[in-house]
Amino acid sequence: MMKRTSFEQAECPIARSLDSIGDWWSLLIIRDAFLGRRRFGEFQKSLGLAKNILTVRLRALVDDGILKNAPASDGSAYQEYVLTPKGRGIFPILVALRQWSEEFSPEPCFATLLVDREQGRPVRKLELRAEDGRLLDGIDTMLQPNPPAKRRRRA
Repeated sequence: MMKRTSFEQAECPIARSLDSIGDWWSLLIIRDAFLGRRRFGEFQKSLGLAKNILTVRLRALVDDGILKNAPASDGSAYQEYVLTPKGRGIFPILVALRQWSEEFSPEPCFATLLVDREQGRPVRKLELRAEDGRLLDGIDTMLQPNPPAKRRRRA
């Protein structure tokens, strides 16, 4: 089996993100964590994933700081997987993927609808806006060099 290329040190923030969450199993595990699944068996039952693959993916998500291990909430001896703040930050990415699929699937027939828990109403489509509030599209943006004084490095 070929070893996957690591983008951990890449200059591109998109490439770096893919290093952590770029395979479909990881995103589906994160999706399931947002849906309230916390135990290994719950993830396995939901995804139908082989135990060895699930083990590797969960370990990688913990190592990347997206999930953390926690004692079982019911007081049993089991460990649970809980989203960290870094993991919860992935929510808009999942919503964007979902909304993209809903918009462009040839036959959009989905069993679920994303709604506001408080109001029970559908969530608006995500939008990218300029600082002044203008709606932006890809053609309205560009990349420019980030001055060294503004670059941030995290340990």
